[in-house]
Formats: sequence, C-alpha cells, structure tokens
Amino acid sequence: MDDALVRAGRALRVVLLIALALLFLIPFYLLVRNGLASERDITSPDWTFFPSTLRWSNLTELFDDPTVPMARALLNSSLIAVATTLGTVVLASLAGYGLARIPYRHADRVFYAILGTMMVPAAVTFVPSFVLVSSLGWVSTLRGLIVPTLFSAFACFVFRQYFLGFPRELEDAARVDGLGHWRTYWRVVVPNSRPVFAAVGTIVFIGAWNSFLWPLVIGQDRDAWTVQVALATFTTSQVIRLPELFVAAAVSIVPLLVVFLFFQRWIVAGVERSGIDD
Repeated sequence: MDDALVRAGRALRVVLLIALALLFLIPFYLLVRNGLASERDITSPDWTFFPSTLRWSNLTELFDDPTVPMARALLNSSLIAVATTLGTVVLASLAGYGLARIPYRHADRVFYAILGTMMVPAAVTFVPSFVLVSSLGWVSTLRGLIVPTLFSAFACFVFRQYFLGFPRELEDAARVDGLGHWRTYWRVVVPNSRPVFAAVGTIVFIGAWNSFLWPLVIGQDRDAWTVQVALATFTTSQVIRLPELFVAAAVSIVPLLVVFLFFQRWIVAGVERSGIDD
C-alpha cells in the first residue's frame, strides 16, 4: 500500500511538472507560430496549431527591412549587455568586497546609504541622468547607453552578503604569502566565487538586454537603437506589423535563452551562497 502511494505521488508530480512545463512553453510556441505565419493567419478567427504554409521568408524580410535596422539593433544590444554586465560585476564586486573585508569605521553607513538608493524610484533620477548625459554629448552613443547603468546597488548588496561568508582562512593564507587586499581579491576571492559572479552577471545581462526606456530616450539615431526599441517600431498608432513583430521577438529572446540555459545552475547556487535571507 505504501509503495503504491509513493508511485502515485511520483506520477502526480511528473504530470504536474509536465503541465507546468507546457504552460511555460506556450508563449514560445506563440512566438514561433505567429512569426512563421502571415498576418491573415494570425488574425484569422479559425485557429490552427500551425499555419498551412510556414513563411520562412518572414525571417529574411525582417533583416532586409530598410526601416528597422534589426541586425544593427542586435549588435548594439549585445555590446551594451556584455559591457554593462562586465562593468557592473567588476564595480559591484569590488565595492562589496571592500564593504565586507576592508576595515573602515564608516563601512556600515556607506552600505546603508547604498541600500537607500534602492528605495529611490528610477523616475526620480531619470531626468538628471539624461541632462548629465546630454551635457557630455553622449546622446546616441554607446557611452551614454552603458556608463550610467554600470553601478547596481542590488549587485553590490549581493556581493557584500556573499563576501561576509567567504572563508577567511583563504584570505589569511594569501596575506601570509604577502598579498594585499587587491591581489587577494583577484587571485583568491574571484576564482573561488564563480557561482555568485555567474548569478549576478546573468541577472544584469537579462536586465540590460530587456532595458527599453533609457535606450529609447538616449538612442535617438537609428544606428543607436537596441532590440527593444526596434521591436517597438513594429507597433505604431497607424499600423501593427504582426508577423515582423513576432519573428523579431522570437529572434530577440535567443541570446537570453542561451545565457539562461548556460548559467541557470549558477543562478540558484549564487543566490543561496549570498546569504540574502540571513
């Protein structure tokens, strides 16, 4: 009887997981289905699992469209996301390590001030940030899109919490060998903190890739558009270009899927080791 209940429980869990997986995959199915369909098939009241004719030409038309530089937008988003991720991880990890390990009587006050910035709505700093970037002549440049977003209070918080629990024995051994804080950080701490670096980097990359409002305001020239801005151009007050919108959305999520699938196991490990719940 007990074995039967155990098997029934396992079967129920499998069925539940399959159902949840199918629900999770529905948006991706809709992107692929509508991206390879004509506008008539998308808006037709007679729904079919897949259109009778798959329009692979939608993909080539997307990149051949002279009004929307999709290839350039993908390149811009890739450069911005990678540069933002690297810069944020380096700056936040240095700040977190300094707050956690370097003796300083005002370290807690600085940390609380950083946490306080997380409570300030982004709309409050948006206009001053734009005025500053505009005065520097960084409008429609990668510098204007990247530099103002490099520091993350959340990333600094995660790194600081993680480094508080980092084994001091490793750092003590490094100091015995004559290493200072700087070389201890690069040679000992970073190589042994890969999970939290991967977790924070993945979160920052996804956020930078999906950013819309700041690139929309700063990237005023077509050559400075990001993927999210390019997607918005398919929906206007005059017309909605559904096939192009769906196929472009499908193309735009491919880098996110690759990054997430590659680093997914590090995300959970990094958050668990950061001590956020402590």
